[in-house]
Amino acid sequence: MTVLAVPTVLDILKALASDVRFELVRILAHGEHCVCDLEAILELPQSKVSYHLAALKEVGLVSSEQRGKNSYYRLERERLYSAGGELLQALLTPDPTLTHRIQSVC
Repeated sequence: MTVLAVPTVLDILKALASDVRFELVRILAHGEHCVCDLEAILELPQSKVSYHLAALKEVGLVSSEQRGKNSYYRLERERLYSAGGELLQALLTPDPTLTHRIQSVC
């Protein structure tokens, strides 16, 4: 049995660093879409759209539902919101090694 690691905020940022994936998140923020709609909106082939959706799904930013022959994708807003909070906490939490330097380097 394989244990999957919970995606970190860095994993999510890496997933969003792609122009196509960032645009998919922007589109899905306005409602769910089937892959065929996303292909048309992005003017990309189905294989490329599915590849990028799988990367977003892997980090928990999108989920899918099969309806007949079509897969519909939706944004997992709570995961996106919590990732934003995790990012702010990681960036803004004081690091004693940085704030308690005895001497300046320069």
